[in-house]
Amino acid sequence: MMSRPVLNSSRIELRPMTLQHLPLLHGLDSDPLVMEFLLGRARTSQEIDEFWAPRCADRVADQVGLGWWVGFEGGTFLGWWDLGRSGSATDAPVSTDQAEIGWRVMRKHWRKGLATEGALLLLDYGFGTLGLQRIWAETMAVNYASRGVMSKIGMDYVRTQVREWQDPLPGADHGEVLYEITATQWERGPTTESLGEAN
Repeated sequence: MMSRPVLNSSRIELRPMTLQHLPLLHGLDSDPLVMEFLLGRARTSQEIDEFWAPRCADRVADQVGLGWWVGFEGGTFLGWWDLGRSGSATDAPVSTDQAEIGWRVMRKHWRKGLATEGALLLLDYGFGTLGLQRIWAETMAVNYASRGVMSKIGMDYVRTQVREWQDPLPGADHGEVLYEITATQWERGPTTESLGEAN
């Protein structure tokens, strides 16, 4: 058993998310553009507390080294990254051989390659330290920014699934896409195909 470590790249420090980071998450989730492909609107203050409080204290996931991280460049908050339960649900089973990866970055830090850099840190940690065999991600098909990050970090497109939603977001009729990468692919390094998709 292990707890989430602090992870560092050339620019980013990923720190395990705790309740002390909740005020930073308010600034992130209260931006409607950041939440465009998740809720289609900003979260209210109460919604932010209700969503994040249990995730900041997810001891079950933390015991196997999974969970949520907050990213900083120097002392500047950038956003969050996660490697953990399916669909980010707090009651989803915790797996020791596969995990879902995700990220959300403050709008003022978009288009700087930070989402990619943080995600690569988690892939290296997930495969190299935890020994995961598969890491996957989902997003709306029309969320081209997130899909671009998935391609840049070497993930392969798997499928598109159109679901029925009670109150669908604009673009939901195009479905949700699934991407994945395996430990074997990660060990081989980026392919010509994935590099081409990243350009």
